[in-house]
Amino acid sequence: MDGMFEFVVFFLAISAIFMVLMGAAGLREQSYRAFALSLTGAALLLAGLFAAGWFRHASVMNIFIPILFWLFVAFIVVSLIPWFPNAVNTETADIEQFDERDHMFSRANLKFHPELGNLYHQLHPEKKAIDEEIWKLPELGEPGSKFYDRYVGSIADSAFNILNRSYAPLSDRPSIQPYADMPDGEKLMEAIRIAAFQFGAMDVGVTQLQPHHLYSSAGRQAHNWGEKVENDHRTAIVFVVPMSDVFIRHAPSLAVLLESSHCYVESAKVAHIVAEMLHRQGLSATAHVDGHYEVICAPLAEAAGLGHVGRMGIFMHRAYGPSVRLSVVTVDFDLQETTGSHEYMEYFCNICKKCADNCPSRAISQGEKPVSRGFVHWSVDQESCYTFWRKIGTDCAVCIRSCPFSKPDTLVHRVVRGYIRRNPINQRLALLGDDLFYGRKLRIPTRNVKWKNLLKDIAPNR
Repeated sequence: MDGMFEFVVFFLAISAIFMVLMGAAGLREQSYRAFALSLTGAALLLAGLFAAGWFRHASVMNIFIPILFWLFVAFIVVSLIPWFPNAVNTETADIEQFDERDHMFSRANLKFHPELGNLYHQLHPEKKAIDEEIWKLPELGEPGSKFYDRYVGSIADSAFNILNRSYAPLSDRPSIQPYADMPDGEKLMEAIRIAAFQFGAMDVGVTQLQPHHLYSSAGRQAHNWGEKVENDHRTAIVFVVPMSDVFIRHAPSLAVLLESSHCYVESAKVAHIVAEMLHRQGLSATAHVDGHYEVICAPLAEAAGLGHVGRMGIFMHRAYGPSVRLSVVTVDFDLQETTGSHEYMEYFCNICKKCADNCPSRAISQGEKPVSRGFVHWSVDQESCYTFWRKIGTDCAVCIRSCPFSKPDTLVHRVVRGYIRRNPINQRLALLGDDLFYGRKLRIPTRNVKWKNLLKDIAPNR
């Protein structure tokens, strides 16, 4: 009986400590609901500890302590069971390539190239009406949109313009052949990782480049619109740059567009530096960055074992969730592939649906994965999603903000991520906890954050 009592006391004490840490995390994240409920939970657990000590020798404890003991033991045993029912179908043999001209960003650009717009709508007359309606709306960050701000909005626009103007493909330059022999793959990968982490990436993955990873035709830029994408590289290196929750917590206001532009610039910087480094080793390399992709980043990141493509149709990183931006470098050299199984993320997406519940444009499916382009996967209604973007003048990110995986990579949230990796029961309990502490439905801001307050968050001592 004494051993049972000590175990129950220990479990309650650990739970109280975890609640305090949860409260601290909620305060840091400015989630005052999580902060208040966590401290309330900690207080109740501490009260339970006090009561257990005070009534330790009461006769009722002879019944109560064994019940608690076996409940806690059952909870621990179930929590540790590594089990998921059926393997996820990852067959990729018959996947059709995606035409970049069909991407919503490419179709939006046709407004500025009427001759290409006419060609596209001859091929897809069913898309002409919706495209022309979207063209009437303000561009992201422009006057007339809901979250327009003359001064701060120009930051994101400037960042994207600089990113576009700075793109200079290495294929336009003569190859550098400074060495007689080929690079050592292990040492080269070590240098790639050093460069990536030094210049802003938080994760790096490597996978073989497959045909379905490439767009079938280019569509984002006018100069090569409609041309077949040709890329004979063998390997893709994927770089992950996390987005700051300081900005994402204000979704869908202008703060998220600022952070998107920042992370696209950061991820492009990493890709350009690594591609240049590989070029200097005598290798053919291409940086794939915002506005200049030959590849589709999300399935490459998944193939490299970095995470999973979730219900919202975008890549979810194993530590940062969907709150990331990606860039890729392809190279004609074999590197050691990275691996990782993250099927547990798909199971969680099956039961969670918070992104779909909170999506302002109802562009995210509540149902099972459909078959599209020859394989089973989720994708969003891009017309509805992008129309909402143009109305509010930002890239929204409500789905990213609502996702439980987007919580900051702190100790408490790392423990929870480890917990949900084990089995579906853990996932349902964790989802109930997330709904309780953070809420099922988000409060959507109707105006921009006060920029002075945001400045205090990102530069508190300046």
